[in-house]
Amino acid sequence: MSYGNGLLVRDLPRGERPRERMQRLGSEHLSTAELLAIILRTGARGQGALQLATVLLSGPDGLRRLVNAPVEELAAVPGIGMAKACAIKAALELGRRLGSESASRPTVRSPQDVSQLLMDEMRYLEKEQFRVLLLNTKHQVLAVQVVSLGDLTSTIVHPREIFKEAVRRAAAAVILAHNHPSGDPTPSREDMEVTRRITEAGKILGIEVLDHIIIGDNRYISLREHDARSVRADTKER
Repeated sequence: MSYGNGLLVRDLPRGERPRERMQRLGSEHLSTAELLAIILRTGARGQGALQLATVLLSGPDGLRRLVNAPVEELAAVPGIGMAKACAIKAALELGRRLGSESASRPTVRSPQDVSQLLMDEMRYLEKEQFRVLLLNTKHQVLAVQVVSLGDLTSTIVHPREIFKEAVRRAAAAVILAHNHPSGDPTPSREDMEVTRRITEAGKILGIEVLDHIIIGDNRYISLREHDARSVRADTKER
């Protein structure tokens, strides 16, 4: 298999081969041709996988050509064939579906948005349940994780459990949420302390805790807004 100007991939230092570079640096550091070469796996006679990938991308439409071309057209390119063409189209379709999924993610702009996402599920729970919303940089919801289940009055939450999945999913921020089975969302002293502790842990990790929403029976309280009101009230008293 040749690489670029005819150099064999097997003759390259191991760390410079496309697959090894992906393992070492991550896929985002590979060129489009290198990524396509990994999908192709092999080249054709007298042409390595990277050279073949470069040929496919060399037209004016570049990557878009692969998106729009029927599988039969790709299969007709010398060195591609039906197996490689199907592999290319399958990879592109996965990317399209991911993009579609991302576009449909709810965006959280306010405590009310969080309430609308969680109220119907959490208002009637008989036990306290703690959840965390994982958000990307646009504050779109990547996932909602159930972190812990408690008894009728309390739940045990550790920052480690909050941020484990957030780190894995590369979340930019999180929002905490839990319900009060009594139906009264008034925050307790424990609620305030848990929020403070998790917020401090988030600062160390570089993951912002935007808010903590307490769900009651068709009511909710945002601790961020609650704290802001407390500060304003304290300022007026002074």
